[in-house]
Amino acid sequence: MILVGSKSRNMRDTLVIIPTFNEKENIEKIIRTTFSQVKEFDILVVDDSSPDGTGNIVKKLQTDFPNNLFLEIRKLKTGLGAAYIHGFNWALNKKYEYVIEMDADFSHNPKDLVRLYNACSQNGADLSIGSRYSKGVNVVNWSMKRVLLSYFASKYVQFVTGIPIHDTTAGFVCYKRKVLEKIQLNKIRFVGYAFQIEMKFKAWKHGFNLKEVSVIFTDRTLGESKMNKTIITEAVFGIIKMRIKGLPK
Repeated sequence: MILVGSKSRNMRDTLVIIPTFNEKENIEKIIRTTFSQVKEFDILVVDDSSPDGTGNIVKKLQTDFPNNLFLEIRKLKTGLGAAYIHGFNWALNKKYEYVIEMDADFSHNPKDLVRLYNACSQNGADLSIGSRYSKGVNVVNWSMKRVLLSYFASKYVQFVTGIPIHDTTAGFVCYKRKVLEKIQLNKIRFVGYAFQIEMKFKAWKHGFNLKEVSVIFTDRTLGESKMNKTIITEAVFGIIKMRIKGLPK
């Protein structure tokens, strides 16, 4: 692992983790937009050695944000879940109180970051979820086939596991520190969509309060989607195994 960033800074209480692979079209804008919000956030970009130079763009931006923009470059691309777990461990070591997952492609609106943070910091949630399905279906620029696949995948997970969440595969999530400390990150099994489900399921099983915050999800307009059949298969069949075998605490 390669850590790039200043060690001395005025610590903020919330870290936004942005995993990247070939996001050169989006990364500068998402970083600048996040830093323009009314609440101050730190950002950690976890880049899987993007061949398009995403990491180099972040390094250049660190001259503008030397105290609150950080970069970790992973040598191998081993999945979204592995990238987030690396970021979670980094956040715990740095003593952040709140940790937020967010995509680089603007499918997650940075303006909703404060709403997710407030749900945890002010409204009693231990884990808040930027939900596409808690109030109808709030998805923009997806084909009907993809909307139905995603919606019914979440309903399927809800049915199989019993978890009281409408959007179980959501990747826009705020965790309180204590949730990440309780979940044994080294025992997380899945790396794709099922990673998001497993994290929520384990938090729920540990008795943490999960709260959905309705958001509008807008499909990327720049760059390429990372969705593939392997990720979907993991989510569908992995959840059955997870439910049957249970999860280690």
